[in-house]
Amino acid sequence: EELAACREAGVEVAVVPGVSSAIAGPAAAGIPVTARGIARSFAVVTGHQAGAESVDIGPLAAVDTIVILMGRAALGGLAARLIAAGRDPGTPAACIQSATTADQRVVLATLATIAEAAEREGLEAPMVTVVGAVAAFAAEAGGWVDGSTGEVLRAAIGA
Repeated sequence: EELAACREAGVEVAVVPGVSSAIAGPAAAGIPVTARGIARSFAVVTGHQAGAESVDIGPLAAVDTIVILMGRAALGGLAARLIAAGRDPGTPAACIQSATTADQRVVLATLATIAEAAEREGLEAPMVTVVGAVAAFAAEAGGWVDGSTGEVLRAAIGA
């Protein structure tokens, strides 16, 4: 969208390939999107769409790791739809706010409690959410990138 808008406005643009925030954000919190013996697949989905459309996340319930981009406002509904589609409510989930910056914050909870935990901790966009067993790696991250504190906030798993 951004590239098309720039071209339409007559702005010269050069594309520089890089690592997607869908992988870099979780990595900055110590979360791999795949891990041998734990998660062999991952899917990336946008957490919001223009207009009143709802993201159809249900079909992804069986994917080992789900990475949700731009999903802060819709997080509760997305989690509920994943649970309704068969995902275990106790599945680890993590939200990473402002990944790789001095403002990075991480909240670890379960799929059933992640929206409430993100709200309680005051997380805001930009935010990447990871759903799957690999999200629990955030609790062990110790050396994850945070320009200021390195703190990992944990919201009671299983609560």
